[in-house]
Amino acid sequence: MTSTSDPRELRAELETLTTEAFRPELAEIDRLPTLEIATLMNGEDAGVAAAVAERLPLIAAAIDDIAARMSRGGRLVYAGAGTAGRLGVLDASECPPTFNTDPARVVGLIAGGPDAMVTSVEGAEDSRELARADLDALRLTADDTVVGVSASGRTPYAIGAVEHAREQGALTVGLSCNAHSALAAAADHGIEVVVGPELLTGSTRLKAGTAQKLVLNMLSTITMIRLGKTYGNLMVDVRASNEKLRARSRRIVALATGAPDEEIERALTSTDGEVKAAILAIAGGVDGATAARLLEDSGGHLRAALRAAAR
Repeated sequence: MTSTSDPRELRAELETLTTEAFRPELAEIDRLPTLEIATLMNGEDAGVAAAVAERLPLIAAAIDDIAARMSRGGRLVYAGAGTAGRLGVLDASECPPTFNTDPARVVGLIAGGPDAMVTSVEGAEDSRELARADLDALRLTADDTVVGVSASGRTPYAIGAVEHAREQGALTVGLSCNAHSALAAAADHGIEVVVGPELLTGSTRLKAGTAQKLVLNMLSTITMIRLGKTYGNLMVDVRASNEKLRARSRRIVALATGAPDEEIERALTSTDGEVKAAILAIAGGVDGATAARLLEDSGGHLRAALRAAAR
């Protein structure tokens, strides 16, 4: 399924999509009391997690492949238009402060560039060529992963990104909210989370957007867990860039080690504020320099470094 310049053909195409379906039972929603509309909307959202659950094996398989490539230095790249593109940019932008990743390791591309985050860029989502140009600027390698995100599964920018990435030898994931989508078919890993018609006809920022956000959360978060960016459920690679995060860093070290405040402060000072190294220094009984070396030798995996310190 591809885009077309004929308005009649495009309209016919949209009418086949679940995400664009009209729901006559909601035709007078604007006449309902506010609480009733809110109740309806909440009920709609309740089914999103179940739709995601049906695709968990596919999501897990994609994550394992992504993590394997990122462990070799690859990047995770999201590509989408409109709401889907904004969600990718959001997920990418949250990785550096949460997991202390280099901003170049998880990248969000939105059709039309940064301006499209707040305003519509005419024609951008319809351009496969724009997707290719955006990816060429990144100089993709076989260790990179490109995730095309599109609620409809027909957005040319997202499909073009996936097709071009495959040509470059990169791993590809197609995330859609319609079954039998062109986007999923074009990707190595097709993930179709079918949430059904929207409360407002065609407004895929609602259930479809929520579903995409949930899946993107899984792709990045579980990949980072696999890369050793956490210790249990503690964010041991958090970047302490403000007072709240500095306080969180101390709390994480305390939760991981049970050490008193004075010892935590000494460990953080000796490791230049690096939470993971401070935990290793305390739990492994090593100095800051040794902690840094053990972590480097273990590829950043704290559990492996702790085992090495105990030898």
